[in-house]
Amino acid sequence: MIKKITNMFPIWAILFAIIALLSPEFISGYKSLIIPLLVLIMFLMGITLTLDDFIRVLKSPTIIFVGVLLQYLIMPAAAFIISKIYGLDDELLVGMVLVGSVAGGTASNVICYLAGGDVALSVTMTTVSTLLAFILTPLITSFYAGEYIPVPILDMLFSILKIVLLPTLCGVLVNRYFAKNVAKFKDYLPLISMLAIVLIISIVVSLNSALLLTIGGTLIIAVVSHNLVGLILGYYISLLLGYNKKVCITISIEVSMQNSGLAVALATKYFPALSALPGAIFSIWHNISGSLIACYWSTKNLNGK
Repeated sequence: MIKKITNMFPIWAILFAIIALLSPEFISGYKSLIIPLLVLIMFLMGITLTLDDFIRVLKSPTIIFVGVLLQYLIMPAAAFIISKIYGLDDELLVGMVLVGSVAGGTASNVICYLAGGDVALSVTMTTVSTLLAFILTPLITSFYAGEYIPVPILDMLFSILKIVLLPTLCGVLVNRYFAKNVAKFKDYLPLISMLAIVLIISIVVSLNSALLLTIGGTLIIAVVSHNLVGLILGYYISLLLGYNKKVCITISIEVSMQNSGLAVALATKYFPALSALPGAIFSIWHNISGSLIACYWSTKNLNGK
């Protein structure tokens, strides 16, 4: 029952986003919860990890390096180019770039599992990209968007340290030393994470409800385009490098599914409220596209070339 509710994440996200859009006054007052909710999500992600997940980096460094490199090269550049093509204003441009510059999203691990990909590789890529986000997210955001909106690099760096790295590492330690206790609640962790993400999306939509009604169409197309570019290039570049289909689809999913919750939190903290909208919409869409991709690839043989 819990798994069925969790798997309906896109439906819950869309439903509560619509409620927030039509009745923003009920949710907008909870803006201060965005960062604590993201800290909770990252802590829960850490609880699902073990020291063995980090050891995998040493066993397959090349594949992980390629995947993470593609993520941090493709997604920020695609976000910037697409924003320019669709004529998005500066606030939305920095929001798009933030989405492209953050780490891989934890939902990618679930989608990878459903698609029949390499889950160990997916988890490790998410972990490595999350650790690197501490430095890369502020620098890449400044590189692409600093000309349009001032980017507080050092402040963002320390925010990611507090919001992402410390909660994740605390989760790993809790799992390491209290594994038996954690095991009793592991089935509920995805549900709690889903509820937290849905609430974050609802808050952001409620804060920007009026603007979303006027610019929503163009922004949605831009976000969908961004996600599809990651899916397509992640897959075909990996294929050109000689990896098998299982690895290629894993990298494709990992590259295209971002930690949009972090993008929302950083946008809310450091930029105009409008900058958080791309992350909120991306949170909804990449789970929809990921589910569709998983349905397609689950019927294929991913073990061959």
